[in-house]
Amino acid sequence: MDVVNSILQNDIQEKDPRKSTIVNKDAEIETDLGTLLALDYNALNLKALKSQPEEYLRSLTRDNVQILINKIWELPVERVDEVIVAKLPKQEFILPRARQIPKAKPLTKWQQFAKEKGINTKRKSKSKVKWDEELQKWIPTFGYKRNKAIEQKEWLVEVNNEDKAAENLFANAKAAKEERKSKNELQRLRNIAKAKNIKIPKVGLPTKEHFADSQQLSQAMTIARTSTASLGKFQDRLPKEKDAKGIAKQVPGMKRKAEEVPRNLQEEKKRNTNLADNILKNNTKILREDFSVPKTKPAKAEKNKKKGKKAKGKEIKKPKAGKGERNMRRKVGGRKRR
Repeated sequence: MDVVNSILQNDIQEKDPRKSTIVNKDAEIETDLGTLLALDYNALNLKALKSQPEEYLRSLTRDNVQILINKIWELPVERVDEVIVAKLPKQEFILPRARQIPKAKPLTKWQQFAKEKGINTKRKSKSKVKWDEELQKWIPTFGYKRNKAIEQKEWLVEVNNEDKAAENLFANAKAAKEERKSKNELQRLRNIAKAKNIKIPKVGLPTKEHFADSQQLSQAMTIARTSTASLGKFQDRLPKEKDAKGIAKQVPGMKRKAEEVPRNLQEEKKRNTNLADNILKNNTKILREDFSVPKTKPAKAEKNKKKGKKAKGKEIKKPKAGKGERNMRRKVGGRKRR
């Protein structure tokens, strides 16, 4: 009977284009209902793939989707607004992201203040137009047409004070509007700088950042006192005032403290190499500390030594009387002939 039922079922499936919801696979498909993911590790039928690729891939996709839908129907369901909804579980498969997770947008200064004080700001649904009682018509809430409507509405300004009668109230209102716009723009830039941790100069009362450091003040005082012709010799000092550290290099003619004598040969060598680098004003070191220069004699001195002559710069012996070359330029001593 089982064989007969299977044959009849196959005949029904052949006549009916719709396939059965029961799908059999050699290896079970891994599914993750939280992300609606199905992973099929079964081997492909290469012959069917080469002969009829589109039909084979379509049927394979249909079977895998059917298995996923069968798994979803096994979950608890409920009816919401005449629609059957299934509650998906938490995802198990972690999908890799192509980009970094976006960070939360930092709060503005007003939003942070409202959060600290517990102020609830409920945004009402703003309509594009509103009814104006004076003009007796609908005017736009924002946009360029709103300005024209305000001009029609405020074409006349009542002045109660005589002093304000000479002023141009329309120009003052326009200037106040520009000031509000610039203030809003400044606050917007401050919020951007705060979000990106950029320090900007503050407006209003100065803070500690605006005051100079104690070392800068002492340097300024020392430079101001030594800027005279006598280098501050006759200038009065404040009580407990001392010269700033390292200021003698900046002020020419000011006495500098004598440097300590090098304790060993390595310290002296290092000091000389630093001096050479400072003179040449180059960041790259020219003299190596770990390299000893071989002692060599000048080539001219060796050449003169081979010939038996002495190098220039040494004293020449005076010729004795009656001997040597008769050179009037080199004539120094000797007996004078008459």
